Amino acid sequence: MTLIDSLKSKAFRTINVPDDLSLLISHGLPAETEPTNVGMTREGVAAIWASVEDLYRSGIYPGISFCLRKKGQVVINRAIGHSHGNGPQNGTGTPDTQKILMTPDTPVCQYSASKAVTAMMIHLLAEQKALSLDDPVKKFIPEFAANRKHEITIHHLISHHGGIPTPPADVDPEILYDHEGLVKLICGLKPTSKNGESMAYHAVTGGVIMGEIVRRVTGRNIRELLRETIQEPLGFRYFNYGVPDKDIRKVAVNYDTGLPLMFPLSAIAKRALSVSWGEVVRISNEPRFMKVIIPAANLVATADEMSQFYQMLLNGGELNGKRIFAPSTIQRAVEPAAKMWFDGTMVVPMRYSAGLMLGASPLGMWGPYSESAYGHIGFINIFCWADPARDISVSLQTTGKSLIGTHIGPLARFLFTVGRHCRMKEDTGGESGSFDAFKAPFQKMLRKLILGI
Repeated sequence: MTLIDSLKSKAFRTINVPDDLSLLISHGLPAETEPTNVGMTREGVAAIWASVEDLYRSGIYPGISFCLRKKGQVVINRAIGHSHGNGPQNGTGTPDTQKILMTPDTPVCQYSASKAVTAMMIHLLAEQKALSLDDPVKKFIPEFAANRKHEITIHHLISHHGGIPTPPADVDPEILYDHEGLVKLICGLKPTSKNGESMAYHAVTGGVIMGEIVRRVTGRNIRELLRETIQEPLGFRYFNYGVPDKDIRKVAVNYDTGLPLMFPLSAIAKRALSVSWGEVVRISNEPRFMKVIIPAANLVATADEMSQFYQMLLNGGELNGKRIFAPSTIQRAVEPAAKMWFDGTMVVPMRYSAGLMLGASPLGMWGPYSESAYGHIGFINIFCWADPARDISVSLQTTGKSLIGTHIGPLARFLFTVGRHCRMKEDTGGESGSFDAFKAPFQKMLRKLILGI
């Protein structure tokens, strides 16, 4: 590494990336199908994986695992980099930690991608008639009605219209480990808007209340409900909030990468997360973070498990002969809650359903022409989604956490490449060249989404 490269690495907080990536790539089970079996080309699959390699070459991600299903079959199931070690020279974490290769079996903290799973637990209880999304939250948590929140419904909260997007600015992060205290704190908040009038991403608060509703309705915590309804029926090794003590060391380490945030982005991030960007990364690497239940933030899963989860939604609630949800439940879960609108927390236009982030056309969060797509991001750098129009379920897991960095262009190209080479169901010809017209504006849209500029 030259002196200039070294200075650049320190300034952007990037990792060391070798010229030859072959020794850093691993394949997993289930094995990858022949692309032509699902209407794709070998060249298209190669282009998608090359875009993942380009993400790694950005130096922002010490480890990446990626799983793509098309028509229910695994097309790509690979990992690149390290789950532990090879962190940035100036970043949060331990750059000198023994290097352990990332594999498709490596469990990763999903951060906010957890919210989609938590939302589906609420939808399951609605399917079972244990609650209705139109019920006021106070029906199950009477103390939530304090400070004129008596008319806020479950649907308001789950679609980020609840009016309580953030805890107090000076809240102690230790309250994450005091569930009863955190519920009490949120119940005491004053709403910033009335009865669903304003859309603002609820980074932590909504998940806490959803988890408490599950506990009060079922008498079980949401971890137990998830284990009984999805994790065990589908045979998932992880896929739950946190992990047992014996598995903590297996969970990939997260690193604070990219340029350090400066005002106003640092203020926006702290307002959304209640603590600084780097503090979120530090907390997520603590063993005790993996022991508690944080419905909005600490689901742990592999890339394949997240892809299977979205494949199950894509299948109308069924996977491998196991019925998890009724088709009508999936339909309700992906219906738009409102038109695309300015999000008061993230300061960008967003489009939500009751628990999921929706795509858009001609350009959207999940790539070009993604109006039918739904999913959730995790701390800006994990992307999990399904796209019915393309019949794909996708999971991109990353261990670098960056808002501004050298990954922005490659990330845009990755989403663009997946959209281009996974043809829509109605397409009958070759892969569409019309996507080229949207490449530049799509990259501009992604910069706006991530940077707010």
